[in-house]
Amino acid sequence: MTHSPYLDPATQLALTIARAADERKGQDILLLRVAEISYLADYFVLVTGLSPTQVRAIARGIEERVAEQWHQRPRHQEGSPEGGWVLQDYGDVIVHIFLPRERAFYDLERFWAHAERLAFAPVS
Repeated sequence: MTHSPYLDPATQLALTIARAADERKGQDILLLRVAEISYLADYFVLVTGLSPTQVRAIARGIEERVAEQWHQRPRHQEGSPEGGWVLQDYGDVIVHIFLPRERAFYDLERFWAHAERLAFAPVS
């Protein structure tokens, strides 16, 4: 992938992560630009996996893609696929990978409803 000179690095990283999640058949991928409303990160990327195995595969796929293209590993990672949720912190981008029940329970889309949503068109 060639990085677009028109997008800032945080946006490019968020899109790289979204594409990697899409390649592992992640569902309902949502990019929230939280830079203006939170000091935590510039973006949250939310992804749903349909099983613990898929959540694990999505997390691994993201980690491999970011390492390959950005030479970066998560600063912090927590949660577990068996627990229904994995968080990967890449500094400017925080990734939340959920099973459907956990995504509905935490409802980050509603909590961060005032965040700008970045368009992402899945390839799969």
